Amino acid sequence: MTQPLIQFEQVYKQFGDHRVLNGVDFDIYPGRITAVIGKSGEGKSVLLKHIIGLIRYDTGRILYQGKPMRDMNRKDRKELRSKFSYMFQGNALFDSMTIFENIALPLKEKNKLSKTVIQELVFEKMTQLDLKDMDHKYPSQLSGGMQKRVALARALITEPEIVLFDEPTTGLDPVRKKGVHGMIADYQKKFGFTAVVVSHEIPDIFYVAHHVAMLDEGRIIFAGTPEDIDKSSNPVIKSFMQGMETGVEDRVE
Repeated sequence: MTQPLIQFEQVYKQFGDHRVLNGVDFDIYPGRITAVIGKSGEGKSVLLKHIIGLIRYDTGRILYQGKPMRDMNRKDRKELRSKFSYMFQGNALFDSMTIFENIALPLKEKNKLSKTVIQELVFEKMTQLDLKDMDHKYPSQLSGGMQKRVALARALITEPEIVLFDEPTTGLDPVRKKGVHGMIADYQKKFGFTAVVVSHEIPDIFYVAHHVAMLDEGRIIFAGTPEDIDKSSNPVIKSFMQGMETGVEDRVE
């Protein structure tokens, strides 16, 4: 069986008197799309930010390829961060910057590359994500779905091994939501990155996810395939899924 790429072991996180993560055990597998689901306010985004190190947990362990992240030296941590990319909720595109400038930003921040090389890399990624000839436009000139595509191009421009998606379909209509999920699935297959997607889009996210984890009251109460969660007899899961036709047999392969 494939070994997990990232592992949470009894991870706790508390903000003031509010405990958000209450002993999370969670595995993320390489080259797969893992969906993290659960009710609003359950700490899904907090869990995601722990993966990339934007939030530090109180107790427990998070391991990368079997090595505790907190035991890494500064050089190892910097190298690990370079393997990650994060697609923020709401895209976080800069309205005052062109599409080209938005996509190029991570390259300018992380690498000492010439303007020519940056231009080549950005145009290559724009072509791969069907954004050709949009380099001179601004985010406000694009539809919500196209803005998502730009945000994904920016997330992929550094060729990360792991991409974290925080509610990537927020604010989109049902047709565009389906398009974004399909885009994630298509490009994950094309580029081979490991994806973790925080989502409340049930059942849509099941069509593209290989692995699903459900967070409830600070704990992972289910981890398995979309088919398995659909068959679960757990009353909390059944209540969450009640009235939703998953159609997991139509999942994108």
